[in-house]
Amino acid sequence: MLRTHTCGELRLEVAGEEVVLTGWVQRLRDKGGMLWIDLRDRYGITQLSFEEGVTSPELFEQARSLGREFVIQATGQVIERFSKNDKIPTGAIEVKVTKLEVLNPAKLPPFLIEDETDGGDDLRMKYRYLDLRRTPVRRNLELRHRMMRETRNYLDSLNFIEVETPVLIKSTPEGARDFVVPSRMNPGEFYALPQSPQTFKQLLMVSGFDRYFQIVKCFRDEDLRADRQPEFTQIDCEMAFITQEDILSTFEGFIRHLFKAVKGVEIAELPRMYYADAMRLYGSDKPDTRFGMQFVELNELVKNKGFKVFDDAELVVGINAKGAASYTRKQLDELTNFVKRPQIGATGLVYARVGEDSSVKSSVDKFYSPEDLQAWAAAFEAEPGDLFLILAGTKDKTRKALNELRLEVGEQLGLRDKNVFSPLWVLDFPLLEWDEETNRYHAMHHPFTSPKPEDLHLIDSDPGAIRANAYDMVINGVEVGGGSIRIHDRGVQEQMFSLLGFTKEEAIAQFGFLMNAFEYGAPPHGGIAFGFDRLCSLFGGADSIRDFIAFPKNNSGRDVMIDAPAPIANAQLDELQIKLK
Repeated sequence: MLRTHTCGELRLEVAGEEVVLTGWVQRLRDKGGMLWIDLRDRYGITQLSFEEGVTSPELFEQARSLGREFVIQATGQVIERFSKNDKIPTGAIEVKVTKLEVLNPAKLPPFLIEDETDGGDDLRMKYRYLDLRRTPVRRNLELRHRMMRETRNYLDSLNFIEVETPVLIKSTPEGARDFVVPSRMNPGEFYALPQSPQTFKQLLMVSGFDRYFQIVKCFRDEDLRADRQPEFTQIDCEMAFITQEDILSTFEGFIRHLFKAVKGVEIAELPRMYYADAMRLYGSDKPDTRFGMQFVELNELVKNKGFKVFDDAELVVGINAKGAASYTRKQLDELTNFVKRPQIGATGLVYARVGEDSSVKSSVDKFYSPEDLQAWAAAFEAEPGDLFLILAGTKDKTRKALNELRLEVGEQLGLRDKNVFSPLWVLDFPLLEWDEETNRYHAMHHPFTSPKPEDLHLIDSDPGAIRANAYDMVINGVEVGGGSIRIHDRGVQEQMFSLLGFTKEEAIAQFGFLMNAFEYGAPPHGGIAFGFDRLCSLFGGADSIRDFIAFPKNNSGRDVMIDAPAPIANAQLDELQIKLK
């Protein structure tokens, strides 16, 4: 090794020892007769010192000539630091340098490689290899490493076996768009990159591997945002000879283990919420339960009073923002504009305040008597100083808009603390959802999700009412994992494909291998997949998963560092028998 120690491990106990350090020059402070260099590596920072009259003139001038990010090797003696720095672990010592070697000079970097940098997102992504030198970015990847290690530890302790599944697979029409890969040896035919290892892990259950997991790359060619990337990582798991309760118990234990081992946080037993209740009380199948502000339906209290907006609405529903009656008219106008944004789609906002004397004043006072408004207060379980925010319209659209408003107000009131964690299970999703454009049902999760046994009788008469044997884990309003008990009977799987609009021939062409496998003794099985990048960002207190991926894509799906995707040579296209228009 070119070093005897790292830049993060020297302490006062080793004062007097000669050491050799290597790393990058973080900064140089030249005070004329004294010169200090902060030397950085992955493990920390150690101060190097040079003193005129003590350090040889040649060495002193050599040190003075160093630039930021030069790669150097420094030999010297560990001494007690005169002016200690309690902000870093090595702050009690410094190394009095006797020999210095430049291992590689460096150009001046395009942004400051420090905790607080002057580089914007685009610049840092272009020079990601430099951005990765920064301590906050490195810590994000260290957190990811610890979470990966603890995931393997927990699952290995429960006899799960890690199995790699293929990356070049068959394209399927369900779900998001596939990334496709042309086959040179089979002209005109294509592989797809997996959106998930779903069918393979089910086949592993048929094969007798009753507990499988994989930390696996998956690929989806879809529109991007902060919590999406074209390639992402899943903790993919499957179990055989189990019920839904076994899955919930096993992976509740898993998430509690991660919080304890990685963050030192004790998580209580996870509450459970039915999908129907989540939509009714929060307008979302991934409710943020760090704070209350549950929806209160007001139809019976507000209709037939002459206020046309409420009278004509399918649903009138509101939230109680506790203690927010002090909101100014300007703040309320901003909230009104917020819900009117096209992506939210509400037509307006009605509000009411509860005064210190418990009287209620609303923005629609002329339609409602003081007694009417007191009935509102009772419905909201209001106290003096509370603010009611009310929307009206069609059920689904209004609930969706109120969910966005609830989250916005929760953020403004400081109720969405990133250091507070509120996980829960959401259960009993609809099996199917109707798509108006294609005029057919789509699987809400995927085509292999089992219906609730007690709902199977609805498969011909009312398929939209069938509940799925499916479950999501939600933390702080983020879906971090989802799964289901799978269909393991060929007949039921064929019925499911039929409901989804597959002809018998199409189903066999796409999934015949799986249905054939079911005829050779498929056990009852089910599983779950966690979005590993999302979990990392949640544990790290960040909004974007990109901060926890070593080399992420930007919002356009491009890697600006290596400039990909990019055209390929005509010779390659000819070999693949691909003609571009």
